[in-house]
Amino acid sequence: MTAPDPDGLLAEQLLRLTRRVHRIQKRHLEHRDLGITPAQSRLLRTLAHYGSPPRMADLAERLEVVPRAVTTLVDGLEAAGKVRRVPDPANRRVIRIKLTNDGRAALRELHGARRSAAEEILAPLTGEQRAVLGGLLDTLIDGPDAGECRRTA
Repeated sequence: MTAPDPDGLLAEQLLRLTRRVHRIQKRHLEHRDLGITPAQSRLLRTLAHYGSPPRMADLAERLEVVPRAVTTLVDGLEAAGKVRRVPDPANRRVIRIKLTNDGRAALRELHGARRSAAEEILAPLTGEQRAVLGGLLDTLIDGPDAGECRRTA
């Protein structure tokens, strides 16, 4: 008989939580009837972080996907009126992706859906437990050296 693998158990719990978060967020998106997939939602949120319209290659790099995946997402969002392709003012051969007013409105709805999903997921936790979880997640997201950098800064 082999001993239990605590790291394996944690990894499985993280994967199960990730799947649960995805399911709940998807349900909240569907309830708002935005017609936006989770992948399109991610692209819109990423797009909103740019100061000026990015190139498709910039989005693919930031999202860590192949450019073809971004093309498919942009096609769907453009058909829905959430984004539009615009020529680069300095090089007309380059196409940039710009949020439309409908896209900005969708982002506000997406933010509400994500917040509702987070409230549902975190409901069983106390405020203290949420703070501890937040700290642990920061460590996992940023890596072990990031905490050291924050403490010495």
